[in-house]
Amino acid sequence: MPHLLNLIDQPPETIRALLDRAAELKAERRRGGRSTPLTGKVVGLVFEKPSLRTRMSFEAGVAHLGGTSLFFPGNEIGLGWRETLADFARTTSRFLDAIVLRVYRQETVDAIAQHGSVPVINGLSDRSHPCQALADLLTIRENFGAIEGKTVVFVGDGNNVAMSLAVGCARLGAKFVLACPTGYTFDDAFLKNFQSKVSEELPVTLHDPVAAVKSADVVYTDVWTSMGQEAEREERLQKFAPFQLNSKLMAEAPKSCKVLHCLPAHRGEEITDEVVDGPQSVVFDQAENRLHVQKAVLEWLLAK
Repeated sequence: MPHLLNLIDQPPETIRALLDRAAELKAERRRGGRSTPLTGKVVGLVFEKPSLRTRMSFEAGVAHLGGTSLFFPGNEIGLGWRETLADFARTTSRFLDAIVLRVYRQETVDAIAQHGSVPVINGLSDRSHPCQALADLLTIRENFGAIEGKTVVFVGDGNNVAMSLAVGCARLGAKFVLACPTGYTFDDAFLKNFQSKVSEELPVTLHDPVAAVKSADVVYTDVWTSMGQEAEREERLQKFAPFQLNSKLMAEAPKSCKVLHCLPAHRGEEITDEVVDGPQSVVFDQAENRLHVQKAVLEWLLAK
């Protein structure tokens, strides 16, 4: 049973095929065309965390492809506590053709995939955000014509978004650099898994944001305090302040450099208005690409 639980288990040819198909679906939509390979299919969206882009893009994507989506707040259905994850997976597999999960723990995604009998898509967990990384890679390819050989600098902590993007870059031949304060790098579990499944050459980590962006083709940032880290907010604001993506830092990067942010943005914290709304920003193209890559994923998993 195929799933999209993370990118680390996907070979380069699968990632490239998904990006190719996403580009085709994007062009088809621009032409006003529409294929409906999900006619008669029902996709469940089970979300423990709030969402704008993930929920809206999946619901719109399912509709574009001719299917039906059903949304379930995780706190209402008691995911993992009202009944076991195994029982949830076995039951919902009888009703649905696929399940999209936006959850706190990667173990939840893995367990439902293990015990269910329909494809599972990870819409975000603490360890992975594969749909976001696919949208990021598509955006990079659109702007540079290719991903291979490009340098992608992520200015922030080694979070789920950074993990998935680091894997995607390595799979497709791009250099990934994490620019972060000391103590906020990728954890040992991720690095061990990366070295085992992706490459013996680990992602570069730098603690100087200016040095990091000097040769960047892409500079990417994300919120400094993710959901579930609210108690660390004040400490993070202090430690990450030198890593703000502002006009001063962008002046150190090449003029051809593009700016990415997975959104929502805390304007005035990790990124300033003049950067997110500036000429180097492709943030809203990136957000749109969530729709197209997720349609490609849905088609890949359900239209065979």
